[in-house]
Amino acid sequence: MSFSFLYKWALALGLLLGHVVTVFAQDANMDHAKHVYELFVADQGDSIHALLNKNLQEKLSPEIFKDMFKQSEKQFGKLQAKGEWKQESAEGITLYYRDLKFERYSLRFLLSFDADGSMNTIRLMPVPAASTAKPVAYNKEKMQERDITVGADDFKLPGTLTLPVGKKKAPVVILVHGSGPQDRDETVGPNKPFRDLAWGLAERGIATVRYDKRTKVYGAACVPEGRNIDYDTESVDDAVAIIAWAKELPEVDADSVYVLGHSLGATLAPRIAEQADGLTGIILVAALARPFEDAIVEQMTYISSLTDSSANAKKQITEIKKQADNIKKLGTPEYDDKIPLLLNLPRSYWEFANAYKPVEVASKLALPILILQGERDYQVTMQDFGLWRFGLMRNKNAFLKSYPKLNHMLQEGSGKATPFEYNQASPVVGYVMDDIASFIHNGNLL
Repeated sequence: MSFSFLYKWALALGLLLGHVVTVFAQDANMDHAKHVYELFVADQGDSIHALLNKNLQEKLSPEIFKDMFKQSEKQFGKLQAKGEWKQESAEGITLYYRDLKFERYSLRFLLSFDADGSMNTIRLMPVPAASTAKPVAYNKEKMQERDITVGADDFKLPGTLTLPVGKKKAPVVILVHGSGPQDRDETVGPNKPFRDLAWGLAERGIATVRYDKRTKVYGAACVPEGRNIDYDTESVDDAVAIIAWAKELPEVDADSVYVLGHSLGATLAPRIAEQADGLTGIILVAALARPFEDAIVEQMTYISSLTDSSANAKKQITEIKKQADNIKKLGTPEYDDKIPLLLNLPRSYWEFANAYKPVEVASKLALPILILQGERDYQVTMQDFGLWRFGLMRNKNAFLKSYPKLNHMLQEGSGKATPFEYNQASPVVGYVMDDIASFIHNGNLL
């Protein structure tokens, strides 16, 4: 069996975790963007309309673009400064933009183009708010790290054990990754959220274990002989083995061992708790509660909406919805084996995903559960958070909290998040780590 889908899945689609591919080289469309800007400041609306793709030309009147610049200055004051041109790429979309400082407001002039160079997006939007989070630094006076090797089924996974200095028998947190072939820091662009969590929690007296995911280390050889790729072989088996390993560490309090899962890792945390011995509690960050295929459809639809959708994009979304609907029919007479499986993942993966009900599993657990959710997250949404809240409403040991400013990667910002944010260096905010530490040290949220 070929497992190249693991890489295609993570890099091309960025599902749940949202991997980003950044293009640094300028292309011809940058020149197009600069030309459109000159038309904008010259109030040549008809010429701007002529550069739109055919789909938008049919939908939008040239009148929309008439006196755009003049009206902007009337509303926001005279243009005072122009930022450098920049471009960002994610999920197959490239955006070109420059920030404009008017007297009373700063706006971003943003454009995107089809493959043939025709324009599919032109927007004036607020400049995204900058994060107030302070960088998380390694402080050798408060923490120490050493290399480790962990894993299940003879899979050797390199990792890092981070310990707080001066604390004997520290509580420990095992960090479990999101989808795709993740490294121990869960690196996305310039961001390393698991490293931030490890260092931040060490400052708060908590040890952590982070490790390279099996699918990253072993690629096509990541599944034991006689088994299939599924949630267990991708993530759960290793996490369960690492819990047992961590409990034997002399620096660790064996009665205070936690799992913190992010994204897919959070969704699987209840299953990990179900299978592990002696786990103290679980922390779910951006945990999917809905069926995986539904989240995929929603994510792809949202990403498509970031630029005005072409007929081809709509066709692709329709096909994805068709595949997702067929996934729900697995094991029934209505299932159509002629329809390709979503993401080209094998049937074993989808059968396992369909059978696993994370909220139901969590509701039967007696151990403490902390569920954290960014309200700006477009990948795992507040709808999921609501399902967790409803499903655990009778669990007295369940604590839930959402953060208005945070996205899927625990980055601060404003407005609904986009995958382009992951290109910007923005550390995990301290108040999230304060909440995690309170849960571990005190058994609740302050």
